[in-house]
Amino acid sequence: MNAAPLTLYNSITRSLERFEPLDAAKGVRVYSCGPTVYSDPHLGNLRAYVFTDTLSRVLSWKGNRLTHVINITDVGHLTSDADAGEDKMEAAARKQGLNAWDISRHFADVFRRNLADLNIRKPTQMPLATDYVIKMIAFAQAIAPDHCYEIESGLYFDSRSVPDYGRLAGSQDDIGEGRIDPVEGKRHPQDFAIWRKTPAGETRQMEWDSPWGRGAPGWHLECSVMSSELLGLPFDIHTGGIDHRQIHHVNEIAQNQAHCGCADSGAKFWMHNNFLVDRDGKMSKSKGGIATLDALVGRGVHPLAYRLMCLSAHYRSELEFSPDNLAAALTRLKRLVMAVRALPLSPATDASGDDDYLVQLDAAVSDDLNTPKALPVLEAMVADKKLTTGRKLALLVHFDDVLGLDLLNLTRDALRVRPADATLTPEAIEARLAERKQARADKDFARSDAVRDELIASGVEVMDGDPLGWDWKLNL
Repeated sequence: MNAAPLTLYNSITRSLERFEPLDAAKGVRVYSCGPTVYSDPHLGNLRAYVFTDTLSRVLSWKGNRLTHVINITDVGHLTSDADAGEDKMEAAARKQGLNAWDISRHFADVFRRNLADLNIRKPTQMPLATDYVIKMIAFAQAIAPDHCYEIESGLYFDSRSVPDYGRLAGSQDDIGEGRIDPVEGKRHPQDFAIWRKTPAGETRQMEWDSPWGRGAPGWHLECSVMSSELLGLPFDIHTGGIDHRQIHHVNEIAQNQAHCGCADSGAKFWMHNNFLVDRDGKMSKSKGGIATLDALVGRGVHPLAYRLMCLSAHYRSELEFSPDNLAAALTRLKRLVMAVRALPLSPATDASGDDDYLVQLDAAVSDDLNTPKALPVLEAMVADKKLTTGRKLALLVHFDDVLGLDLLNLTRDALRVRPADATLTPEAIEARLAERKQARADKDFARSDAVRDELIASGVEVMDGDPLGWDWKLNL
C-alpha cells in the first residue's frame, strides 16, 4: 500500500503539519502527561489516554518503532495550577487519614487497571515522579543561576528569562489570566515554582532536602526532567489535555529552553485533546460527583463502549458525556460484535496493502487521527457481502491494531457486564428466559408475563422483537 503521509495538528504552530520522525534511528519518541494519583481517574482524564493510545497505535501501524512514556505524578501537583495552596497528595492523605505514599500507590494501580480495561496498550515506561526527585534538584541547580530566583516560599523561574515565553498558549494575555497568585516576592505574575519550601512549622509526608530548603518540587519540573531523561531533547511528540496548553506545558517549554540553552520547545509536536463535557461544563474531579470507569462498569457498561464513544468524536473536539451518547456507543459496539461473531469459522487470508478498506482506514487516521471517519469504514467492511470471511478477518486485524476495539476477541456475553447491584446471574437469567419461552410455546401467557415481570423487578429488561436480536439486557 502506498501509505498516506501522516498529518498531525501541532498546537505550538496552530496548524496541521506532516509528521516525520526527528531521528529514524531512535524511532518515534512520545511523552504523555500522566495523572496525579490522589483519587480515582474520572472519564475526562481517561479520554486523554484513549487519544494517546490511538496516536501510538497509528504510529506503530504505519511502521514506526515507538518509545512511549506516560508519567505518574505522585508528588508536587497543587490543588490548582497556581503556586499557592495544598499539595493534592497531602490534602488527600489528610482527608482520608491515610499515608500519602499508600494513597499514591493505590490510585496509580487503579489508573493502570483502567488503562487495561480500555484496551490501552502499556507504554514503554510509566515513571513515578518520586523516583526522579534527585534528578529534579540537579536540573533546578543547572538552570537556577541564569533563570531562577529564591524567595521565602521557594525557588521560582523567571518567565522573562527565556525567549517567546507563552508561545504555546497563544499570547501573554492567555497565560496571564488566572495566574495572579498571592505569592509575596514574585517578580512577574507568570513566574512559577521550581521548588516549594515546606513552610516553617509544618511537615509534609513527602519532602526532600534541597539547596533551597526542605520541600517538594514544582509540578512543572517533573515532566521536563522525566521526558529529557527518558527520551532526550528534543523528542518527537508531547501530548496532554487541552487544559495543559495554557500553563503546564508553557512552563515545561520554558524549563526545557533554559536547560538546553536554546529556543527549542523540547518536542517537535505538541498535541492536545479537548475536554469531555457534561451539560454543566468540563468534567473534573474538583466539581464532585465525578463519573469514573469503575462506576460505568458498576452500572453494567462495558469499558470498550466508552472507548468507542471517545473514538466517535475527533480528539480535538469537545465530547459530550451523556447517557444517550453512551447508550448509542454501546449499541454500535453490539452491532459490530454481533457482525464479527456471525462470521463463519475460516482462516484469515492476507489483506493486500492495496485493499480499498485499508486505503480508506489509512487515509482517515493519517488525517490527524480522524477516527470518526475510520469507524464507518470498519462498519462498511464488516457488512460487505462481497468480501470472503477470511478477508474480513485479515482486515479486522488491521482495524483492531489501529482502533483498539478488540473485535476479534470481544464476545456478546462479555458485553453483558453485570451491574454491581444485580440480583441475578446471567445463567439464572438465561434459565428464566428459557422457562418463559416454553410458557409462550405452551400458550401459558399468564406464566410468561409473570416471568417477565419478575425479571423486570430484578433489573432485567426482556427485549422481545429487538432488531439487534438480543433477548435481554441489564438496565443501567
